[in-house]
Amino acid sequence: MKKLATLFTDSYREFKSVRTLALTGMLGAVSVVLGYLTLAIGDYIKIGFSSIANQMVHYLFGPVVGGLFGGALDILKYFVKPTGPYFPGWTFSAVLAGLIYGSFYYKRPITLWRVMAAELVVSVICNMLLGTYWLTIMYGNAFSALFWLRVQKNLIMWPINSLIFYTITKNLETAGVFRILKGPQRTLPQ
Repeated sequence: MKKLATLFTDSYREFKSVRTLALTGMLGAVSVVLGYLTLAIGDYIKIGFSSIANQMVHYLFGPVVGGLFGGALDILKYFVKPTGPYFPGWTFSAVLAGLIYGSFYYKRPITLWRVMAAELVVSVICNMLLGTYWLTIMYGNAFSALFWLRVQKNLIMWPINSLIFYTITKNLETAGVFRILKGPQRTLPQ
């Protein structure tokens, strides 16, 4: 439990870095742009690439920065490209996903199993359970009818999303990009 508290404390301290604020802003812009690049496979399966930039923030800066980034980006993306009515439940899911991903990735080595475990936890909690509940509230559909469709979709996307993030992250790590991005820290005056 002490390690988890330290993880959150260290992530909170990342907010004092000018580099953190600049990188999260740039990765947020990349995420918005990548949101326009989606491969549709049928009516229900879509492979999107905007989550790659989001997960880079979670990996680099941890659960606190990742959660706040996820919530802020969800609201920003709604204003840039609304795909329906705004519902705060989706923002809550984005914050929770950021907390989960950040807890799995921050200050830890990226392994395929770690990425798959994080992706599975987020898929089950945020996408299958909460996402289905938000759709039930918004549109009045039966939870059980939507749930099994969302389970199928998320089980198909789980290994795909995991492999995409793992491959990109390992290549960037090998190239030394993360070392350059993290660089020497400058803090904001208090």
